[in-house]
Amino acid sequence: MPRTVQMSERATQWGHAWGARASDWAVSEEQQLPTYEEAIRRVGIAPDKRVLEVGCGTGVFLRAAADRGAEVYGLDASEALLELARARVPEADLRLGDLESLPYDDDAFDVVAGFNSFFFALDLVGALREAGRVAKAGSPVVIQVWGRHERCDLEAMKAVARPFMPPRPPDAPPDPDFSEPGRLEALAADAGLTPVESFVSSWAYTYPDAETLGRALVAPAGFAVLVGPEREEEVKSAIVEGLSRYRSADGSYRLENEYRYLVARA
Repeated sequence: MPRTVQMSERATQWGHAWGARASDWAVSEEQQLPTYEEAIRRVGIAPDKRVLEVGCGTGVFLRAAADRGAEVYGLDASEALLELARARVPEADLRLGDLESLPYDDDAFDVVAGFNSFFFALDLVGALREAGRVAKAGSPVVIQVWGRHERCDLEAMKAVARPFMPPRPPDAPPDPDFSEPGRLEALAADAGLTPVESFVSSWAYTYPDAETLGRALVAPAGFAVLVGPEREEEVKSAIVEGLSRYRSADGSYRLENEYRYLVARA
């Protein structure tokens, strides 16, 4: 099964970014378990099935799959995230790697899944094609992306983050909206996959206080590293202020988000 690991410069950069605050990211990822369980229910992960997660993060999905008897494999560009995943799922085969060049043989897995990971590829269709390559013929490939903007409370983070980010080039194309009807299906078909079922799932991130909220929301994608230590407290204060409408009377925060899934067949 092993193939030579190839890491692009882009994958290496994303790995460093996501690994910079690995433990703080885990605070959020651990809350995504209900959506992972919904995907497991849909594709029927069972004992002795070989399951690969592309962009496995801290291993929450892999833990759930392993608890159902699956033989689990995970790949991530961040060694720091993989360290947490190894502690969570010691029986898993976990590797540092690039989702656009998977270090596995053809037809190796009964299920391949990517939760909020495929869209980090420079060539998303190419990454989906790689997922299809390593999946056995007819096996499911699970693709998860953000849902409709108006159904995602974390959209408010864009307004918070914008003043701290480099200006967007005036000729830059708009970010793709993968929640648009038919968008994932078209991308999967371009990658040689056969779309089978799409669905949405929602859950809420909850944080007990403002300190936890700020710490958790500077962790994803290296946001804290990007703004630098000299502005981190300023960013955290902006997050608390910008998300104040999601604060409960007890000081906790609840942010509802929708995710869109596509189950395709290799």
